[in-house]
Amino acid sequence: MGQIIAIVGRPNVGKSTLFNRLTQTRTAIVDDTAGTTRDRQYGKVDWAGKEFSVIDTGGWVVNSEDIFEGEINKQVHLAIEQADEILFVVDAMNGVTDLDDHVAEILRKSRKPVILVANKVDSNDWLYNVPEFYSLGLGDPMPVSAVSGFGTGDLLDEVVRKLPEDTGADDEQLDDIPKFAIVGRPNAGKSSIINAFIGEERHIVTDIAGTTRDSIYTRYDKFGFDFYLVDTAGIRKKGKVNEDIEYYSVIRSIRAIEASDVCILMIDATRGIETQDVNIFSLIQRNKKGLVVCVNKWDLVTDKSQEAISHFENTIRERFAPFTDFPIIFGSALTKQRIYRVLETAVKVYENRRRTVPTSQLNNVMLEAIGAYPPSANKGKYVKIKYVTMLKGSPVPTFIFFCNLPQWVKEPYRRYLENKIRENWDFTGTPINVYMREK
Repeated sequence: MGQIIAIVGRPNVGKSTLFNRLTQTRTAIVDDTAGTTRDRQYGKVDWAGKEFSVIDTGGWVVNSEDIFEGEINKQVHLAIEQADEILFVVDAMNGVTDLDDHVAEILRKSRKPVILVANKVDSNDWLYNVPEFYSLGLGDPMPVSAVSGFGTGDLLDEVVRKLPEDTGADDEQLDDIPKFAIVGRPNAGKSSIINAFIGEERHIVTDIAGTTRDSIYTRYDKFGFDFYLVDTAGIRKKGKVNEDIEYYSVIRSIRAIEASDVCILMIDATRGIETQDVNIFSLIQRNKKGLVVCVNKWDLVTDKSQEAISHFENTIRERFAPFTDFPIIFGSALTKQRIYRVLETAVKVYENRRRTVPTSQLNNVMLEAIGAYPPSANKGKYVKIKYVTMLKGSPVPTFIFFCNLPQWVKEPYRRYLENKIRENWDFTGTPINVYMREK
């Protein structure tokens, strides 16, 4: 199971810039006006051999341009509830504010590992302001500059040191059985489809629960199927926190996606495809998981013509491009229409993820495709691809092409190779990796 680090703090202390620095992306909208972060912020970090997810909670504050104490409360409580470790960001230029004191008080009571990050130490002069943050009672403040990167290596070392042990005990006993996560935005029908699968016969269900924040695996073994449905643990109600359903749904989706092999993404047929669906799809993509799209509530749609189906399918594939090789099933959890097809398809995608192609077969087909359309020359030099092999035991199908000048093979050509692989072997529903290596 991946572990989650949440970034919290009052508006405009540099949470998004720190998020970008740690995840080495530029996805957050960074602007000098307070409260500009609107997007769902989620990224992965690999540091010192440990991989974990980072979430910028600022994106979930509903009224972030008004510095409502209630909104900060919600953000901090959600982080405490859902994250394994918390980065509390303060502003070294401005010193301690009342709001910082307030957040620190909640965090001190939480018993979660907290690292106090004094950001905006953009020059040595600001280092003199850092000691005043000892007054927050959260240990040593770590001076960083998210803008220049100063101190971020030390910060990541400390994050890894403080991470709770990821036991992975559940995963070991679940290894050889497919794990399917049902994800989607609120009200897309996730609970209904789980109930439809499981039905009344609760005796066929065994729940293996981790700790409260981990995933729950529900074993499903009837009608010739045998797999685990992944759901995240029930959310304990916090009396004073008015919870944000969208926020929970995204964090729970992250947990479920990271713990699964194949994701069944539920889309509400009556509402079409929305930004939140694309966000969840991108989480599935970033985690390189298999995908089945289930368009739910199809019984409520009046126009069920072939044209309507084709139009809906094309819209989904356009929004999810460039990855378009995945199955789409139109059904209804309520009437149970085609829901077993969803399971059969998920099993098929799981098998595709584990498919291996013999090296001789792979070379026969792919070297011919490369001969028919070789990579373009660069400064009079030609890229010669000599040999291709498939990596054994990789969780995602991975193909390695050996050539003389790997750095000159550009993305469009990699996509050509991927399309040729998909044309010749069935990898529907699963991402594949194409790497170039020097021979």
